[in-house]
Amino acid sequence: MIRRRQARASYILISIIVICTLMSGCNQSSTDWAFSFVVWNGDIYKIDETTTVEKGEQIGVVRKYVENEGNYHGVISNLLPKGSKLYSIKGESTDDAIAVDLDGTIVKADNQGTYKK
Repeated sequence: MIRRRQARASYILISIIVICTLMSGCNQSSTDWAFSFVVWNGDIYKIDETTTVEKGEQIGVVRKYVENEGNYHGVISNLLPKGSKLYSIKGESTDDAIAVDLDGTIVKADNQGTYKK
């Protein structure tokens, strides 16, 4: 009889732990982006944190930092904070790539096509 109660108590405890673990995993608001990006002028640019470039003229500023996937408008990024500056790259069309200020380092962001909202 005592063993049965202990077994039942163990079963209930394990069930509660499993349920709590599953629920906490479903409630996380972590970022699940495919890559680091900035959206500018209707196009999405993949940020290459390892390729430094020579900046041209300033072409924009990040208006919103976004953590979660969703539908957004305007100049947004999932890596760059609000206020980060965007530049053209000397000798390269903004249709192909732009430069972004990443913590004081100017790095390349390659155009991936139209941003689908």
